[in-house]
Amino acid sequence: MFENLSDKLSDRLRKIRGQANISEKNIEEAIKDVRLSLLEADVNFKVVKVFIERVKAKALGAEVLKGVNAGQQFTSIVHEELKEILGKETVPLNFKENPSVFFMVGLQGTGKTTSSAKLALHLRQKHKKKAGLVSVDIYRPAAMDQLKLLAKQNGLSYFDSDPSQKPKDIVKAAMEWAKKELVEIIIFDTAGRLQIDEDLMAEIKELKAMTNPQEVLLVADAMLGQQSVSVAKGFNDAMGLTGLILTKVDGDARGGAALSIRETVGVPIKFL
Repeated sequence: MFENLSDKLSDRLRKIRGQANISEKNIEEAIKDVRLSLLEADVNFKVVKVFIERVKAKALGAEVLKGVNAGQQFTSIVHEELKEILGKETVPLNFKENPSVFFMVGLQGTGKTTSSAKLALHLRQKHKKKAGLVSVDIYRPAAMDQLKLLAKQNGLSYFDSDPSQKPKDIVKAAMEWAKKELVEIIIFDTAGRLQIDEDLMAEIKELKAMTNPQEVLLVADAMLGQQSVSVAKGFNDAMGLTGLILTKVDGDARGGAALSIRETVGVPIKFL
């Protein structure tokens, strides 16, 4: 995914690599091409504007290093700014409480249910933690069945919720179940919508108030593009996101959603 974006930028920057000095003129030409590359990668236009302003300020204020031409140095500045947005350091999951509570949030179709099972398996294999899976998506019985099947296939603990229950009743009962079963991390697979609405936000706010989760992870489609900013801001305002899980990164996405969400909301990317 990010390789595609990087290749695009590299192609655009070749034209200034032979320049001896960084100047307003040769930077302006390159800036236009970088802007176009980012927009083609479906990075949010406001994010592109801020990114370009920062790159330009750094480039024009930089002294050209000995033995390095202007194009190489400009390429390095763009690369470093991309790394700055995406995050240079790994931010670990927070499971200091016992039991710890993780919320998986996002729109329908982003892969929340599958990601929930993958996360539980990761916690068991890498961190030797007993994770329990709980579905509170009463609006899609198939999602409950899917999570139950994934739990069974992978030998994971699962709380058997029912579509006839209210989400808050499922959460309350699941918390008691976790204590009895010595579950160390409870992963709640929350309901999604085709788009953010008031009912969805009110529901997840209520569930958060009941549990005080250590992690609120936004599961986002890497190909979401421009819409990713409004989705991330909506969930962040309602829940206070702690991390991002990007799905479908093996498609033709070029990093637009990752860059847009990271720059707008600032939460770390925890999994691809």
